[in-house]
Amino acid sequence: MAKPNYSFAKRQRDLAKKKKKEEKKARKAAAGENPTADENGSGESAASDTGQPSEQ
Repeated sequence: MAKPNYSFAKRQRDLAKKKKKEEKKARKAAAGENPTADENGSGESAASDTGQPSEQ
């Protein structure tokens, strides 16, 4: 039976983490350009769905 290649598995995990971090950074940059579309729209709809007044 072949032994596991831990170096390869670690490299794959590191690449996945790096990719996820870059995607998160890109999402934050996109949200910074247009904050009214994502942040305010979703926050108001969530508050109106629960029936509680929004906090401003």
